[in-house]
Amino acid sequence: MKRLKMPAQTEQLQIVNVFIESNVSGALVPTMELAAEELLVNVFNYAYPPDSEGEAEVSIWEADFDGQRFSCFRVKDWGTPFNPFREAPVPDIMMSVEERPIGGLGIHLVRSMAAHYCYSHVDGANIVDLYFSFPEEESQ
Repeated sequence: MKRLKMPAQTEQLQIVNVFIESNVSGALVPTMELAAEELLVNVFNYAYPPDSEGEAEVSIWEADFDGQRFSCFRVKDWGTPFNPFREAPVPDIMMSVEERPIGGLGIHLVRSMAAHYCYSHVDGANIVDLYFSFPEEESQ
């Protein structure tokens, strides 16, 4: 498992993208970068009280389940406990952009991109794991 720990600041997104590009198979890079941005921006903006210092950590690894390969991505922070898959608002994607309330669209997007996702809170840390299926041509 490859890990990168950073201050919880939006300026770190470019470093995360370089980390992803260095450790992930080519076809999955854009998908994982988008998911990372959606999750990390929420951590950077909401996990810690205003004017306080916080940290985030991302990890990448590969896993095999029943013969299917996955590229896995984890976001970890030590901020306020928050399960985005249960607590983020569910957006009404049938509403127009002008009518739709703000919130939840990023998590909706992450859910739709990942083959599997889960949240846990362990030893004071929020942990979000995403599992991305390898494209068919790369899993051969």
